[in-house]
Amino acid sequence: MSVLPDLHLHYMQACQNLSQPENPFIARVLQEADKNDEISTKGITLKLAGNNHLVPVPRVTDDDLGVLVPVLGQAAFVTGLDLAYNVLTDAGAKTVATFLQENSTLRYLNLMFNDIGTSGAELIAGALHRNESLVHLRMTGNNIGNQGGMFFASMLETNSTLQKLDLGDCDVGLKCLTAIAIALTQNKSLKAINLNRPLLSSQQEETTVHIARMLRSNSSLVELHLAKQEMKNFGVERLCEALYKNSSLRYLDLSCNKITHDGVKFLGELLKRNQTLEILDLNANRIEDVGAIYLSEALLTWNRSLQALSIVSNNITGKGLVALAHTMQFNMQLSHIYIWGNKFDKDTCVEFSELIETGRLGLGCTDVAPYKVGGKVFLAELSHGLARHRYWAPRCAANAPGAANASLEIVAVSEY
Repeated sequence: MSVLPDLHLHYMQACQNLSQPENPFIARVLQEADKNDEISTKGITLKLAGNNHLVPVPRVTDDDLGVLVPVLGQAAFVTGLDLAYNVLTDAGAKTVATFLQENSTLRYLNLMFNDIGTSGAELIAGALHRNESLVHLRMTGNNIGNQGGMFFASMLETNSTLQKLDLGDCDVGLKCLTAIAIALTQNKSLKAINLNRPLLSSQQEETTVHIARMLRSNSSLVELHLAKQEMKNFGVERLCEALYKNSSLRYLDLSCNKITHDGVKFLGELLKRNQTLEILDLNANRIEDVGAIYLSEALLTWNRSLQALSIVSNNITGKGLVALAHTMQFNMQLSHIYIWGNKFDKDTCVEFSELIETGRLGLGCTDVAPYKVGGKVFLAELSHGLARHRYWAPRCAANAPGAANASLEIVAVSEY
């Protein structure tokens, strides 16, 4: 049974009972939560992230968490817990795992960039075999390694509640990615997964082949992040072959790979027939003008589902960028485009300036803004993009999902 919102009082009492000094950062967050009049009816996410503060805060330790968890165990209105960028270790992971086994209300848990290792991952994944409330888990940046990732792959074979899982930057390897792909051929609940930056020694793209095979049969996944996978044109071709038969995936992240215009040719052909993809991230590849033209041709005549396209830093010159600008004049569904880091010429600046000035392209929907010097038009960079809030979130409200800053931390599962 939930107690009335008095988290700070219960926290102080727990500190005294356990002879643990009070963490002033935790105390302040709990005091602010107690002032929320709607806490007991709408629930609340306790934001205890150790970064992004105007004044440095004492990071949450394993001992701090040991005091906090008993308090949260009595507070069913706490539905989210953000512990990112703290100093939690495997000991803290054990506390988290125990909490997950006993708690039935927590839906969101962010543990990104702590010091949790393989044994901590085993405990948390083990708890999720039985937990039936957690919907969204972020493990980003914890060095859980390939074996730690295997525990999560095993968990996906039995868990039917988790809908978003972020294992990006976790040093997972070939065996883990293969096991996850196999698990997702049967898992029907997971809707979004981040597998960015694994540690792969092979150049044969075996993981991409397994993921492509999974996409042929999976009908629940809507968001897939495959950045920094050393993916080349062969891998893109395998993914496209699979996506011809997939009607659920809406967001595909292929950023920071080794895709050239030959690989984009397959994506262009896919877009001509696929009417499901809404967001495509090709940031930091090398598609050049030929690849940009492949995309523009597909989007000009055939595709009317893609809403957001990122081609940042792809060695594209004015020829390819102008082709995409012309496409936007006819394809009204394509509302967001990110182009910074390419080679702008006079025509590029004029075309995108006109798109913005006429209202066809909103400033919140691109990463450039026009300005004039001596009567000539130039483009300046805006801090926008598909991965804008992947590693941090502003303390004020984040952009709405419609702003296309879509990723695991922005788009609500309910949106799907």
